[in-house]
Amino acid sequence: MLQAQVITFWLAIALYAGATVLYAYHFLSKVRSYSFYATLLTGAGFLCNTASIGLRSTITHGTVLTGANTLVLAAWAIVLVYFVVEHLIHLKVYGTVLVPLALVLLLIAQLLGAGRAAVALPPMEAALLESWRVAVHVALIVFANAGFAIGAAASITYLALEAQLKGHRTSTLFRRLPSLAQTDLVARRAIAWAFPAYTAGLVLGVLRAIETDVAGWWADPRVMMSGLVWVVFALYLYLHYGRGVSGKTTAYIAIVGLVFVIALSLTARLVPMGFHVFGVAG
Repeated sequence: MLQAQVITFWLAIALYAGATVLYAYHFLSKVRSYSFYATLLTGAGFLCNTASIGLRSTITHGTVLTGANTLVLAAWAIVLVYFVVEHLIHLKVYGTVLVPLALVLLLIAQLLGAGRAAVALPPMEAALLESWRVAVHVALIVFANAGFAIGAAASITYLALEAQLKGHRTSTLFRRLPSLAQTDLVARRAIAWAFPAYTAGLVLGVLRAIETDVAGWWADPRVMMSGLVWVVFALYLYLHYGRGVSGKTTAYIAIVGLVFVIALSLTARLVPMGFHVFGVAG
């Protein structure tokens, strides 16, 4: 079973790599067949990614939500959310960014030891993970981060388009991008759907910390940074829907939010302080 897990993991990487090349060709040439085969390879890679996660979970008697495994789950979530966005809005251009992102996450996960045997956690961390709340907490945060990534990708596209239009400059490359209205719509919807999931994930995490009576849990670096991420995207939604602020301003806020999400992920894995640093051991 371990061999099958390794094979499906590397198949997912290979298929995402192939899809990345095809999405790039589609973006540059707009040949419809490239888009079809890119989506096909992405779907096959997603199935392999799913199978790898399932097999890994069976081997370890449950998905170990630590270290490199969270990156594998993040890659899986990004592709799933991308397919939802593509189905609802019919824009394949974001696959040019998001599928390579999923590929990079899987490669980093491999470098961090996704294929190695699970490392036993210290008793306190193991106790914290033994709850359905933790599984749902991680799943919600992973899906929310995928939504934030899509929103930020759309925001970057928005800023690039806005700069081209403002400077009265056009190029073949930028003519292949969606309109300002479409990119703004993608960003708003992705973040609007991700924010409630992130909020629910944070609430479950706090409840679990209170339940296990962890001293000073609120002072943990990752907890504080999670609160900062929440504030940034809450501000994004308030300004966009409550104040009608321009898409350019909110686009910058979405990008800042993604920077905080990435910093949060790195802090949890590289900074050995606080109780919420499960990635260091994995």
